[in-house]
Amino acid sequence: MNNQTIELINNRKSIRVFEQKSIEQDIKEKILDATLRSPSAGNMMMYSIIEVEDQDIKNKLVTTCDNQPFIAKSPWVLVYIADYSRWFNFFEAYNCKNISKNNELLLPKEADFIMAINDTMIAAQTTVIAAESFGIGSCYIGDIIENFEIHKEMFNLPKYTYPITMLCLGYPTVAQKERKQTIRYDKKHIVFKNKYEMRTKENFEDMYSNEHYKNIQYLKNAENFAQHMYIKKYMSDFTEEMRRSIKEALKDWK
Repeated sequence: MNNQTIELINNRKSIRVFEQKSIEQDIKEKILDATLRSPSAGNMMMYSIIEVEDQDIKNKLVTTCDNQPFIAKSPWVLVYIADYSRWFNFFEAYNCKNISKNNELLLPKEADFIMAINDTMIAAQTTVIAAESFGIGSCYIGDIIENFEIHKEMFNLPKYTYPITMLCLGYPTVAQKERKQTIRYDKKHIVFKNKYEMRTKENFEDMYSNEHYKNIQYLKNAENFAQHMYIKKYMSDFTEEMRRSIKEALKDWK
């Protein structure tokens, strides 16, 4: 049975080169309306979205997000903020401290941070799918997690907020439409029944048996794909900066 939604999801790929034409305002509004229908813990919608229209800010994001020039050329840039500040301010405004222990407001903690992250990422993915339905491509920029202090000032972020992800959106070029999708792991390596299963080396051999992985040019000093990814991602400078930024941001949530 033909299912347009499943087909749309299965055909989706990250787009980093866009046609230089704007996205119609009414389509933007429809995408954002769909985003706000995202599932949310307790219907609290613990996120805010910043539309970046200022070209100077886009240009700066190129640098703060690991030197990715296509950010500056993206027709529509959205920054997704995990936001518990709004709720905390709401509690303050309506004297919730009067019903709290010791007449003091409880401060947001790490658990509230994680719940806000969940809401935020669900909203962002809803944006992605809604955009795809209009033929608009997208690319996640996780590097917005880096340089916390710079982004905090850039977007005027108060305590109990954190930029969790960013989306660059636009109409893909013909070349991008025709570009092959990246492969995904077989679901037998991802989906388990009832309990988690530890992978063995044999599992990994099967997991990376695809010809795609055999043709990867490893980084210097890497003898296999595991070492290649360890160098490229796990011990990279940008990953270390992400760790530093999150550690710094969590000081607001303890």
